[in-house]
This record gives sequence, structure tokens and C-alpha cells, in this order.
Amino acid sequence: MSNNQLSDVQAQKPSFEVALDQLQSSVKKLESGELSLEDALKQFEEGVKLTRICQEYLGAAEQKIEILTKGSSSEQVQLQNFP
Repeated sequence: MSNNQLSDVQAQKPSFEVALDQLQSSVKKLESGELSLEDALKQFEEGVKLTRICQEYLGAAEQKIEILTKGSSSEQVQLQNFP
């Protein structure tokens, strides 16, 4: 994947809040029991993708927290740039 394609994919990635809202919407549709099998499978597939996006955001946040709190008891917290 070229750098241009990679930046296009990143630009299309929703924020954590948007992905979570979309995931909740998919779950409600699935729980309604009113979807055809084909539509339910599409919603499930979308839900899996959104779950992975949310997990990525949460993993990155967890890493930031670990770095910021590591050794912060008596030392000065040093801020670092994150990708």
C-alpha cells in the first residue's frame, strides 16, 4: 500500500466516538430481529470492523496512559509525541 493509499484509509477512519455510535446503532438493528439474514450479516460485519477500530483507539489510549503514569510518583511527567 502506497503512502497515498495509507493516508486515504486513515482519513476515512471515523473517530472513536463516531465508531462507537455506529457500533451501538448496528447492535440495536441486530437486536430488533427485523433484519433479513443478509442484512443481519452485513450489520454484523460492520460491527466487527467498528469493534476493531474502537479497540485500536483504546489500545493507543492505554499506551499513552502507561507512558504518562510510569514513574510519575516522584518524577516529573514527561510528555511525548505519539503517532
